[in-house]
Amino acid sequence: MTKEGDSLRREIGIIGAVMMGLGAIIGTGIFIGIGDAARVAGDWVVLSIALAAIVASLNGLSSAQLAAAHPVSGGTYEYGYRWLHPSFGFTAGWLFLCAKSASAATAALGFAGYALRFLQMDTDQLQKPIALFCLVIVIAFVLKGIRLSSALNTFVVSTTLVSLLIFITAGALSLVFADTRPGVSTLEISEQSTTSWKGILEGCALMFVAYTGYGRIATMGEEVRNPSKNIPTAILLTLGVAMLVYLLVAWVSIGTVGAQSLGETAITKGVPLEMVASHFNAPWVKNVVTFGAMTSMLGVNINLALGLSRVVLAMGRREDLPSVLSRIDEARKSPTNAVVAVGTLIACLILVGNVKLTWSLSAFTVLIYYAITNLAALRMSDQERRYPRILALLGLSSCLFLAFWVDPYVWIVGLGIIGIGLVWWQFGRHYLSGFSSKRG
Repeated sequence: MTKEGDSLRREIGIIGAVMMGLGAIIGTGIFIGIGDAARVAGDWVVLSIALAAIVASLNGLSSAQLAAAHPVSGGTYEYGYRWLHPSFGFTAGWLFLCAKSASAATAALGFAGYALRFLQMDTDQLQKPIALFCLVIVIAFVLKGIRLSSALNTFVVSTTLVSLLIFITAGALSLVFADTRPGVSTLEISEQSTTSWKGILEGCALMFVAYTGYGRIATMGEEVRNPSKNIPTAILLTLGVAMLVYLLVAWVSIGTVGAQSLGETAITKGVPLEMVASHFNAPWVKNVVTFGAMTSMLGVNINLALGLSRVVLAMGRREDLPSVLSRIDEARKSPTNAVVAVGTLIACLILVGNVKLTWSLSAFTVLIYYAITNLAALRMSDQERRYPRILALLGLSSCLFLAFWVDPYVWIVGLGIIGIGLVWWQFGRHYLSGFSSKRG
């Protein structure tokens, strides 16, 4: 669907691709999402995290082989068109835009919240202005092109990983040398725990959202060098590192303060890891975690702005969205109009953000999105396929199964969003296309 001269440059190597994936995964999920999952899964949140990693790995393998066979911008939006039906492709793109735009707004608000705590300012009036300022900085970098965006992302991801390594080390030492622990060891689950399988599965669905940042690598397939080799390798490396970090952070957090306190803090204050760090023997770790959270939210916004703009670019190319969004700045090789449109959408959502609803809605919509990914992988030919069909079948089944374990109100809203999108795809885009041709 791309014309000569309208394609993006392949400037991302395997390290840059892994950093892009980690930048999208090591963010809102680890600094806020773990607490939200602990709220529903209780002491068994580590099991939820492990199950979510397994489901994400199945989906990662499907995404990897699809991206290697069809390395263009758009991710599952393009795969749905190529291997399934245009309606599946559009639905995937629509769900991605809805879910990830809300996630980007949440990350910007999270950056502002942690920044205010880092500066020891207790006013909420500055949260939205700071979030909008953060977004403006991110959009400015993304408009400069993929090379500068990738360099900034590598810096912020490295900083975040160092802060989490300090958190894990300090927390483990505090658990080992403390005489008494206010929390419950993840290896000694409380007999009084009332957590049910429903809670564990809902926690798994919520944590799955956190892992799906690896999809950013596939979404940006048009900009990865040697995609048939680097994309699958980068996705698997990203998932492996992310799973290890998430499990260690959850183990330290539950062992230090317990699942109930972790969950309550995530909902009421939105800074669960900062609260955990305040119980360590080294109080200064709290400031390190707060700074790491700020850089992680910045990294999430960079990755989401990049991924969203590339999906908008792909949808503009097919005129599922206005074709003006498919134009590429020749000097920067950046889809300028798509980036500005995405920034405007995120800015609007920042003004009406709700962390709990946004996170749950993202869980449902992303699970449906990856169900379409696995369905597309099932339709690949034997020549295109890299992994056994059973893996894509397991990925499809697990996504559909987990999608309906979130709050019923959320999946009703999610189905409504899908319906609105399909009505636009069936009627609105044809009207817009006819209007554009008349003007031309």
